[in-house]
Amino acid sequence: MEHNKIRKIVIVGGGTAGWIAAASLSKLLGKTLDISLIESDQIPTIGVGEATIPTLLSLHELLGINEQEFVAKTQGTFKLGISFENWRDLDQDYIHSFGFTGRDCWAAGFQHFWLKGQQLGIAKDFGEYCPELVAARQNKFAVAPKHGLNYAYHIDAGLYAKFLRELAEKSGVMRQEGKVVDVGLDSDSGFVNNVVLESGQVIEGDLFIDCSGFKGLLIEQALHTGYDDWSHWLPMNSAVAVQTESLGEPIPYTRSIARDSGWQWRIPLQNRVGNGLVFCDRYLSDDEGISTLLANIEGKLITEPRVIKFKTGTRRKHWNKNVIAMGLSSGFIEPLESTSIHLIQRSITRLMQMFPYDGIREPDIVEFNTQMDFEIVNIRDFIILHYHVTNRTDTPFWRFCRSMEIPDSLQHRIELFKQTGRVFQVPTELFGENSWTQVMLGQGLIPEQYHPIVNMMDDTELESFLSSIDQSVKNKVSQLPKHLDFINYYCKAN
Repeated sequence: MEHNKIRKIVIVGGGTAGWIAAASLSKLLGKTLDISLIESDQIPTIGVGEATIPTLLSLHELLGINEQEFVAKTQGTFKLGISFENWRDLDQDYIHSFGFTGRDCWAAGFQHFWLKGQQLGIAKDFGEYCPELVAARQNKFAVAPKHGLNYAYHIDAGLYAKFLRELAEKSGVMRQEGKVVDVGLDSDSGFVNNVVLESGQVIEGDLFIDCSGFKGLLIEQALHTGYDDWSHWLPMNSAVAVQTESLGEPIPYTRSIARDSGWQWRIPLQNRVGNGLVFCDRYLSDDEGISTLLANIEGKLITEPRVIKFKTGTRRKHWNKNVIAMGLSSGFIEPLESTSIHLIQRSITRLMQMFPYDGIREPDIVEFNTQMDFEIVNIRDFIILHYHVTNRTDTPFWRFCRSMEIPDSLQHRIELFKQTGRVFQVPTELFGENSWTQVMLGQGLIPEQYHPIVNMMDDTELESFLSSIDQSVKNKVSQLPKHLDFINYYCKAN
């Protein structure tokens, strides 16, 4: 398969996905391309993707974004991880942090040393050996040039899209106001030739990026790509979101609070708090979801509750013919681990690495889709882990999650950790060994044995080893300012 040289790119849809694509392409490849973005003021964006993960820092570095300006303009705060409350069982909490826990050796991860320490009664909680986690609990944070913390952001998604739009337009992207009502296909190749706006205007392009949200105007409605439904593993299909006034200092982590039939998020910004409840409508009606959320929030409402419907899963091809789906049009894994913006970032980065200047070729499409599928499946398994490995049996929803069939790939990881304490990370996988270990331990999965190399230390040496890490973490965190003090000094919003 070949198509004409790629000179004109049309991005259908704005929001975070559209403007990340526009800003990235124009800033890094734009001198040779004509890039336009179509969005309609009539169509609201979802706008609730307010929590991010550390990979976003890499994209911002590529784009030359000034962190202080970005955080201030998006009313942002800093994020060191996610607090999972009531997930393992009622009144049992843990934090999945962005940092590294303890010190590994060449043969075994730190969890093996910690496990023996637990058995001997000389080890603290696993998280006490991670500076990011301890800093999060103490509400401390700072950006340090050397020996700093691994972190991400909480941001206002609408302001972030506006920030990226300004960046993209400075690099030559043309925004076209309008609503797409028709898609023109080439009768021979099946490629998209153009899109037609409600005004009657026809916009032609060589490569189209579909950022039209759940509708998938190009990737699905025009090209009928197909969708793999993962609802049997990830049954959540509804969310209700509201914004509230802040009542206290913003904490440097996202809260994920498990409820009877779902979970609630709490994301603190400088000027407000983002709140939501993710649930399955087989167990909770929309009205019950709204009532549950409103009964568990703090502060005066800024917005009215709005319900969002979705289906967990992935598009069978993210790149089909001359259309690449990004954001919600490519599929949706629920927001539990804040991976949505990351997947947009990975899509646009892969596209730039494989950009088809001289025409679209089938091997590029296959490789792009293979890599995206691989990454998404691993994220999917990581999310399922939170639901399935739980001690909760108090409601029908949690009993279903605990007993449901899970993918073989996840079952293998669980059994490997349970029987041996071992965790593996495959190349290009998003979540590393420390993330899998934190969540499996946090959800109550304790290995049956530790690696024998741990016994090369006698009990006194092991106690000294654990104590030295503990002291190092304490020293590092003690030097950090309060999260809010750092924000006010470094990036206070206007």
